[in-house]
Amino acid sequence: MTSGQADSERADTAQKDIDGGFAWVRLAAGLALGTIGGVGMWSFSVALPAVQAEFGVSRGSASVPYAAIMLGFGIGGIVMGRLSDRIGIFPPVVVGAVMLGIGYSLAGLSQSLLQFTLAQGLLIGLLGSATVFGPLMADISRWFVKRRGLAIGICASGNYLAGTIWSPVVQHFIETSGWRATHIGIGLFCVVAMLPLSLVMRRAAPPPPAPLLAADGSAVPEIGVKIISPSLMMALLSVAGFACCMAMAMPQVHLVAYCGDLGYGPARGAQMLSLMMAMGVVSRLLSGWICDRIGGLATLLGGSVLQLLALFLYLPFDGLASLYVISAMFGLFQGGIVPSYTIIVREYFPAREAGYRIGFVLFATLVGMAAGGWSSGKIFDWTGSYQAAFAHGIAWNFVNVAIVGWLIWRLGRPGREQARAELGHHRAVAA
Repeated sequence: MTSGQADSERADTAQKDIDGGFAWVRLAAGLALGTIGGVGMWSFSVALPAVQAEFGVSRGSASVPYAAIMLGFGIGGIVMGRLSDRIGIFPPVVVGAVMLGIGYSLAGLSQSLLQFTLAQGLLIGLLGSATVFGPLMADISRWFVKRRGLAIGICASGNYLAGTIWSPVVQHFIETSGWRATHIGIGLFCVVAMLPLSLVMRRAAPPPPAPLLAADGSAVPEIGVKIISPSLMMALLSVAGFACCMAMAMPQVHLVAYCGDLGYGPARGAQMLSLMMAMGVVSRLLSGWICDRIGGLATLLGGSVLQLLALFLYLPFDGLASLYVISAMFGLFQGGIVPSYTIIVREYFPAREAGYRIGFVLFATLVGMAAGGWSSGKIFDWTGSYQAAFAHGIAWNFVNVAIVGWLIWRLGRPGREQARAELGHHRAVAA
């Protein structure tokens, strides 16, 4: 058998694996990797009060490491997404596991806020947790067509499962062992748990199918943005992602500190954050199912409007019971927003560009999280309360709703029709 025949046979086998048994095994491994490696997104929110007290800085200054994590996470998503487009997801995941181990160890040993911030931003964010979010979702999207929305929702749920599981665990060990020992322990656990799971990701993802030929011999074009330019589409999605996450960051980053300020204690805040993330998992699964039926843009609009409602509820209600309820609502409403951007990119852009474009849009959302977390802390320093910070987030949420609403009006939504067309394309090529 020639090398060309062998490559063709491997490609045919890979095409048959789409929506098959191995795709679901890979998704399960991806979910586990996202749950473990996603700790980088959430551990600092719990550690914020202890870190602020350790280094004797203001709330705004203590929020800088979180901004560094989000910026590193976003840039890492683009870099690792581009890398995974070219060489597969396995090498980036291995790098991520090792860097999380080193990053958390150095964070636990840091002697200044600057050292702590660099470890968080460069190692934990850029080279660590970033590998098991956007790049992993892009990889999983190549293994599913019929249930792509659900598969991406499951994969993205790892990030929120991380918040659900890690928040109370980190809080417990900070109280019993201190934040430094807790960080070192997290790093060791990530290395030991993630490296074996990464072996499931060694198999190359199915390549995009070769273009079908029309009757005249010309190639049938891939599905892509036709009504507006791809550059404008990417710009609008990026601004929308930035705006929705400016709003999203206020409760996610400052809920633990907010509960401490209200006299309920950081442990209550960690419980609320865990509840919020648990409801976010439910949201991501539901939104994936909904995306398969009505498309990514319509799902994104629904989630953004509901997030806006939950943010409004934080303004008049600050009782303990009401904060639990509103935090659960916030998690349920906003959890599916970020994965919807992945679906939108896969609906409107060619598959071969998935890793880079998904990474770019998710970078914008993470810049929004970084800016939102930092600005909420600064607004608190200026005003002495979080009421103005909630109002600030609400204003940005309106920007997101306006952009997504315009895109739906201008583009429509491909939804199931697009999925059926792509599935038919794969089947025709495989045949």
